[in-house]
Amino acid sequence: QAQLVESGGGLVQAGGSLRLSCAASGSIVFINTMGWYRQAPGKQRDLVAVMTSGGSTNYADSVKGRFTISRDNAKNTVYLQMNSLKPEDTAVYYCYAKVAIWGDYWGQGTQVTVSS
Repeated sequence: QAQLVESGGGLVQAGGSLRLSCAASGSIVFINTMGWYRQAPGKQRDLVAVMTSGGSTNYADSVKGRFTISRDNAKNTVYLQMNSLKPEDTAVYYCYAKVAIWGDYWGQGTQVTVSS
């Protein structure tokens, strides 16, 4: 089993920056993919950015050039540096991990609010 704990959300003005962190703990042997999804009110949960254990990344088009995902495999932690934030980035951000043996896990979510 595994648990994901996120931190770093909050309120920021448009153009500002935030950094999200997510640490995985539990009976973890290996994590393949880790990353971030987000869900705005009334909308579906969408991919923001993910990274494999080998370093391959996939970003949503809407965040390319503004957001950067990074990962510390030794600490089972993933980060999301968000720059040039826009009001449309406002959402609950969820950490995701594909954990070997156990499957897919989600964090509890952290609110990011960008004011105009």
